Amino acid sequence: MSAATPAPHRPAASLCLALATGLPPLVAFNQTPAATLYNQLLALAGWGLALAVCARFLPRWRAGLTTPAGLALVLLCVAPWVSLFWRGLPSSLALGSAVILLAGLVVFLLAQGLPAATRPWVADAFCWGLLLAGGASIAISAVQVFAPEWADGTLIARSGIPGRGVGNLRQPNHLASLMMWTAVAAVWLTERRRAPAAALAPLLFACVFTVVLSASRTGFIGVAMLALWGLVDRQLSRPARLALLATPVMLGLSWWLMAQWSAEGHAFGAASRLSEGAGSPSRLAILHDAWALTRANPWLGVGWGEFNFAWTLTPFPNRPIAFFDHTHNLPSQLAVELGLPWAGAVLALLGWGLWQAWRGAARPGPEAPLRRAALMLVLAIGLHSLLEYPLWYAYFLLPACFALGLALPARADDAPATSPAPWQWVGGLLMAGSLFAVWDYQRIVAIYAPAADDAPLSRRIAAGQHSVFFSHQADYAAATSLPPGQAALDATRRTAFSLIDARLMMHWSRSLEAVGDVDGARFLADRLREFRNPTGDTWFASCPTAASLTAAASGAMPQCQPASDVRDWRRLR
Repeated sequence: MSAATPAPHRPAASLCLALATGLPPLVAFNQTPAATLYNQLLALAGWGLALAVCARFLPRWRAGLTTPAGLALVLLCVAPWVSLFWRGLPSSLALGSAVILLAGLVVFLLAQGLPAATRPWVADAFCWGLLLAGGASIAISAVQVFAPEWADGTLIARSGIPGRGVGNLRQPNHLASLMMWTAVAAVWLTERRRAPAAALAPLLFACVFTVVLSASRTGFIGVAMLALWGLVDRQLSRPARLALLATPVMLGLSWWLMAQWSAEGHAFGAASRLSEGAGSPSRLAILHDAWALTRANPWLGVGWGEFNFAWTLTPFPNRPIAFFDHTHNLPSQLAVELGLPWAGAVLALLGWGLWQAWRGAARPGPEAPLRRAALMLVLAIGLHSLLEYPLWYAYFLLPACFALGLALPARADDAPATSPAPWQWVGGLLMAGSLFAVWDYQRIVAIYAPAADDAPLSRRIAAGQHSVFFSHQADYAAATSLPPGQAALDATRRTAFSLIDARLMMHWSRSLEAVGDVDGARFLADRLREFRNPTGDTWFASCPTAASLTAAASGAMPQCQPASDVRDWRRLR
């Protein structure tokens, strides 16, 4: 501990860091329509508190802005504002993205600004938080698989996939990534002798077993990463290396145990999941379509937050039938939304930062063990980001940014101290903003889950459309409940940047028809046919067959005929 580190404040800072990391993944309570909103708001508030408390330990935070990783985060922070003011992205979507990205930047600067002598105990607190989240999630997933009747939906989330653990984040891949982080945290804490060395192998087995319960193919690759860590990191203790090298054996044993259990008639999600194959045809198809959009918009992209809109409204006859709002691949997502120059700059800077972290972790020295553990946390979530989009969630983005800051070189201990006041203000704003968002969200809850004495639907929708952060969700209700016409069409064009589904496309087409844009209505119907969705198929069931369809077909809705031309998606904004 350096002389500049106030010892009396360490317990409070440690507790805040542990809770900011450990509590958000454990919240099961949610309100329709956003299942993990409260997890994200708790992450923002928790890290805001940690930022306010830890600000006194920062000697020189501005240096983090000049690092490649810091510059990459700054470039990303600009993107939502560009889409808001130049592209017309709805303000509720732009503000939500902007707040989470800005929080990620300040958390990164917090980690980067910590002096070398402060970092080990900060990392201890951070990893205790991960161990708390992971240990509780192991128990939660066991309940979801072996005693699903115990899941009440308030303390323990119900799994919507029989035989698979999803944790309280309700997504198998998120549970698997949390297990990878828990395993890395366990290695760090046992190596630091903050936890008994004998506990490492059982903890790793519990993490691997939970990955099997999740049936996440990404998680299985993550287990291989743990084994690779044990193989290449010769600075780990012998027990830690052996435990990591044994993780593939733990995976095989966990599979065998679950296979024995399923032989008694129980559902085993991993077996059915892997029978689909190692890859996902729909994911490959969405990457193919995203690249086609990137080639069509190479310089400026389709706009931050606009992939869903552009992809759904661009003709793709062989598109995957699921509705996607992300490409499920971080480089592809940035390229299609920001364009190749901007995305290339962000990815190059991030790659440069990872190279710096890798080089520093490979060098012997007192900082090397911490930097290797932090780098493993970043690589684990980086792997997930090649197959999913976990970094769009605050409870993954903020810890990942903190770990990235710890993986890079520390600032000098004797750097001049800066005033903690600005950081305390930023932390306070994150906490206050999170509380405001909880209140703001209640206007949306009243639309989708009204109380018996709530106002009529039209008034609840109107109130929700004044929400600062969630008005796009009120617009969805307006678009799908108002009579077809201009008001419904305006609401549709705003909510369509969030997620377009079959129901919204049907109402959108009807509203275009109602305002006289019949060919636009047909174009929307043509796009809906490409999804081969049961809701759309039911809607088209009344259409005459191709053989009997003529311009004078009696009673046929206009959407039964194809559009006369192909529209650019921008014309439907």
